[in-house]
Amino acid sequence: MPVARGSTIDPARTRAAITEAAIPVLYERGLDGIGVAELCTRLGISKETLYRHFGSKEGLIEAVLHERSERVTRWLAGVAAAAGHDPHDQLAAVFDALQQWYGDPVFRGCALLNAAAQHHVEAVRAITARHLDRHLDLLTGIARRAGATDPHLLGRQLLMLVEGATVVAAHRDAAGAGEQARRAALTLLSAAARTSTRG
Repeated sequence: MPVARGSTIDPARTRAAITEAAIPVLYERGLDGIGVAELCTRLGISKETLYRHFGSKEGLIEAVLHERSERVTRWLAGVAAAAGHDPHDQLAAVFDALQQWYGDPVFRGCALLNAAAQHHVEAVRAITARHLDRHLDLLTGIARRAGATDPHLLGRQLLMLVEGATVVAAHRDAAGAGEQARRAALTLLSAAARTSTRG
C-alpha cells in the first residue's frame, strides 16, 4: 500500500484501507486459516505496518469484525426500511435478502458467528454478542410494529430463525434455508398479531 511521494500519511485512512482489504481475505480463509506473513502479503503491507496500525493480528481481526457487523446491520435495516411500513413485508424482505446472500458463491456463513466459533476470546465474543443484539433490535422492532403481545420473545424467536437459517445455508442447504425460515417467521408473526388482536 505505497504512499505517493509528497503526500501526507493519514493513519485513519490507512487503517480503514487495510481493514477493507482484510475483510474478504479473513472471510474466505477464516481467522486461523492464514498466518501473519501470508496475510500481510495478501494485503500488500509489511508486518510493521500491521502492528503499527492494529497492534497485532488480533487487533486487525477485531477491526474487521466491527466493520463487517456495521455493514450487515446497515444492510438488513435498509432492506426492512425499503419494504415499506407493513411489518410482514419488512420481515419477508429480510429473509428474501438473506436467501440472496446464501446464493452468493463466496457465501461462507456469518463472519461474526464463524469468528466466535473459531476464536474463543472475550473480545471476539463481545463483538459477536453486540452483532446479534443489533439483529435482535431490528427483529423486535418488527414484532412490536406487528402488535405482538411479547415483542421481545418474538424477536428472539425470529433471531433464532435468522441465525439458524444462516448456519444451515452455510453447512447443509443454501438453496432452501432462507425460504423455509421465511415461511416459519411469517407464521410466527401472523400468529402473534392474531393473539394481540384477540387479547
